[in-house]
Amino acid sequence: MANKINDFKTFYTYYLSEHQDTTCRVLHFIGTTLFFIFVLIALLKQNLWWLIGCPLSGYGFAWVGHFFFEKNKPATFTYPLYSLASDFVLYYHLIIGKQRFKANG
Repeated sequence: MANKINDFKTFYTYYLSEHQDTTCRVLHFIGTTLFFIFVLIALLKQNLWWLIGCPLSGYGFAWVGHFFFEKNKPATFTYPLYSLASDFVLYYHLIIGKQRFKANG
């Protein structure tokens, strides 16, 4: 990506292009699901230590997907806030069926 991206819509199009591998998308979905589970447990148990699991699960699963399956550099390193927001948008789109786990089909 040569040009700096300055708006979310443009970034999300780029983000989707970097998430074409089915396994990568599944790993993102698992990591984001675990993120929400850790938040829920932290709230229910009123113990903030559970929040340590949020970045570990979210980034851990996503980075495995990028480095081993997608074979690209996660956008988190260049656009951390857009990337985080895009993870949640993709997660929602996968749940409602606007996106599929298999990107090209």
